[in-house]
Amino acid sequence: MTPWPSALAPHSFTGDARVSRAQVTSMVANTLARETLREALVATYVWGKGKGGSPAGSGPATLRTILTVDDLEAALADAVTALSKHSATAAYAALRGRVPGLGPSFFTKFLYFTGKAVPPANGPEPLVLDRVLARSMRSLASQVGRETGHDPDGSIAAWVWRDHDWSPHRYQVYLSFIHAAAHQAASTDGWPSDASPDLLEYALFNAAW
Repeated sequence: MTPWPSALAPHSFTGDARVSRAQVTSMVANTLARETLREALVATYVWGKGKGGSPAGSGPATLRTILTVDDLEAALADAVTALSKHSATAAYAALRGRVPGLGPSFFTKFLYFTGKAVPPANGPEPLVLDRVLARSMRSLASQVGRETGHDPDGSIAAWVWRDHDWSPHRYQVYLSFIHAAAHQAASTDGWPSDASPDLLEYALFNAAW
């Protein structure tokens, strides 16, 4: 599969290979400097898929199809520009529905790693939002809805935090919540005072918070 980042294990490698957030952050910064955005997307896609597999239709075959889309390079470039000149939400809006087969669960991974090299001009840095994280948010929203009586059966939470195709506004709400919650958590015992919001995102993904 091309373009394949040289920092990833080669195709001929057999056995398990690991890639960390720090490694992908470095890869994406390097590819952005060389303006090879397809390669940056591949690195984030491989990291996001992981060993455990992923939902149907989001494997190597789909990635190959995405890489053949004529508008892909322009779409990714527009998202990077929107991030650098505006915000993470603007970058999200620039990619939403733009590339067939590339949904928010994966393009927010591209935005997350891109944001490490190209901080947004305004607002919080981008974070990953996928089905697992949306379900964590749904669970939290359902709990609040029951406790306050505003959403006793969780139907509003289920609609707002559905499994896919979140609006740019919903992404902004998610970013605002995670960044604010991370700031609050930093003042509590047992949570690193210098932890970044992506640690909370990781905790939510693993149902550890």
